[in-house]
Amino acid sequence: MSIEQRKLTLAANGLQFSALEAGANNDPVVVCLHGFPDSPATFEPQIEPLVDAGYRVIAPTLRGYEPSSQPTNGDYSLDALADDVVGWLDDLDVTNAHLVGHDWGAVITYIAAARAPDRFRTATTLAVPSVTRIPEAVRRVPKQLLLSWYMTFFQLRGIAEAALTPSDWWLLRRLWHRWSPGYTIGDAHWAALREQFEQSGVPKAALAYYRQNASPPIMLGLKKTKAMRLNEVPVPTLIMNGAADGCMDRRMFHHAVQSTDFPAGVERIEVPGAGHFLHLERPDAVNTALLQHLSTGR
Repeated sequence: MSIEQRKLTLAANGLQFSALEAGANNDPVVVCLHGFPDSPATFEPQIEPLVDAGYRVIAPTLRGYEPSSQPTNGDYSLDALADDVVGWLDDLDVTNAHLVGHDWGAVITYIAAARAPDRFRTATTLAVPSVTRIPEAVRRVPKQLLLSWYMTFFQLRGIAEAALTPSDWWLLRRLWHRWSPGYTIGDAHWAALREQFEQSGVPKAALAYYRQNASPPIMLGLKKTKAMRLNEVPVPTLIMNGAADGCMDRRMFHHAVQSTDFPAGVERIEVPGAGHFLHLERPDAVNTALLQHLSTGR
């Protein structure tokens, strides 16, 4: 039996965010944050198992990924993105929730949990290690600079926008293929992705994430934003990565995940045969680990 999904509008920081919702209103809340280039639909394989296990799932559309959530001041800093998460909980009248994030959603998860640990029961991140330790890890794994070529390319204003938005969306397809070479995105998911990126201002907003938070000086540790100084995540944390990730070198996790940064405990799981979109490629393995982790914070 399929789980009923509902559309929801969340308000935070003067912006409006669409979201997918499933599960009973009185169940513990799991907030799922998507990454780039993606949408809330990325968590389809997780929604039914979570609801069946007694959770209420909220999968919002991140800031800027629709016209209603594009701020007039152009602020896509990690602090602002983390504030959105707390604002969503306030709007839902939820005291605390479990937080799950993939890619940029993982980055936001680390920062939100570091800034407001009392609002989160657990944190789970997919495909990205501790963001504040990435510059240090890059120096130990220089190959990551090659894998992150697109981050540098995205700094080229005008050129990056032009490459991101041709009619066939070749760059988005190329990134998906390189990051998860053993996975083919489904037609429905690709249609949702295209529809999202064809909305006014979305490509510019998506690129702003990289320009404000992942420029070469930031990635190399030459410049530190306020959020990049938040090393400690005092929330029980699960970090998962795919062994065959073409976006984030698996060795980055060895150097960037330090137990001292997670005083409430941290577990790291590498999923064999999975790439960057491990929650889509190996949903059974990811869901088993996720549900076990969530049970520790109920």
